[in-house]
Amino acid sequence: MKIALIAHDRLKPAFVVWVRKHEAVFAQHRMVATGTTGTQIKLACPTLDIALVKSGPLGGDQQIGAMIADGTVDAVIFMADPLTPMPHDVDVKALVRLSTLYNIPMACNEATADLIAGWLARMASH
Repeated sequence: MKIALIAHDRLKPAFVVWVRKHEAVFAQHRMVATGTTGTQIKLACPTLDIALVKSGPLGGDQQIGAMIADGTVDAVIFMADPLTPMPHDVDVKALVRLSTLYNIPMACNEATADLIAGWLARMASH
């Protein structure tokens, strides 16, 4: 399965810690991440193979949206910061819309991300 990983700036450190907690699960899947998020995850989890797209504000969110539409992303974990205004807020809304349209599981908080991580672990064991 291919999992998209995205986090807004203020949430990146906690997201990296969360990915490290689930590193064994992610090692069994392919991943794609926006530039800055993916770079930070690669530094913390060097064994993970993560394809990078552009940074979110530079088009990375849209690149991942295109992958959803193409059917090449199976789940999205997007730690969006609800308390900080984002200049590319329309890109975030587009990802939510595409995930809904194409019936792609999308986590926007740690509780839902934990559920997706559990689902990925079960998928890998089959």
